[in-house]
Amino acid sequence: MRPEVRGGHLYFGGVGLTTPSSSFEQMPSYWLMKSEPDECSISDVEKAPGRRVPWIGVRNYQARNFMRDQMRVGDGVLFYHSSCPEPGVAGIAEVASAAYDDASQFDPQSPYFDAKSDPSKPRWQHVDVRHLATTPLLSLKAMRARPELAGMQLLKPGSRLSITPVTRQEWDAVIAALVELGAKPEIRKLVAKPVSA
Repeated sequence: MRPEVRGGHLYFGGVGLTTPSSSFEQMPSYWLMKSEPDECSISDVEKAPGRRVPWIGVRNYQARNFMRDQMRVGDGVLFYHSSCPEPGVAGIAEVASAAYDDASQFDPQSPYFDAKSDPSKPRWQHVDVRHLATTPLLSLKAMRARPELAGMQLLKPGSRLSITPVTRQEWDAVIAALVELGAKPEIRKLVAKPVSA
C-alpha cells in the first residue's frame, strides 16, 4: 500500500497514478500547496514510491480549478505544513502529472465520497506532486516579517485555500529565505527552466 494525499491528508489506498498524454514545453508556474504534517509531511512524500503522491480529496472548486486548468507538469510547489504548532514552508516539490479524475469521489468508503458526482462527468480532479527537496522550515511568522512576501495570497486576511498561486518574485524570495536558513543553494535551480512533460 502506498501513501497518497487527500486534500493534504495522507492515507494508504489503491488509487493509481497516471501519466499525462500531452507533451509541451513552457516556463513553469509556481504554487503553494498546504498539507497537515501529521497526515502527510514533506518527509512522507520523500519516502513515497518515486517520491510522488497524488493530491486527492480536494473539494473546493477554486483549488480544483487551479489543478485542472492551470497547473502543468514541472510547475514549482512550495510544500507548506499547515494546521500544526509551527506552520510554514517545509520543502520544494513539483507538479508531476496533468490533472486527472480523483477516484475517491466515487468510493462510498472514502471520507471524500461525493454522491452527486457523475462518473460520466466527474466533479473533482487532482494532480500528482513529486518531492524535490526537504528544507529548513520557513515559518509563517518569518514569512509575515519579510516585506517582499507581503503580497502572497497565503498572507492575506481570510485566506484559507489549500492551493494558491505564487508569483515568480515571491518564489524567488521564498527560495532566498530558505537558503538563508541553511537550505542548499542548489534549490535555486530545481524549478527554473523550461520543462518538457
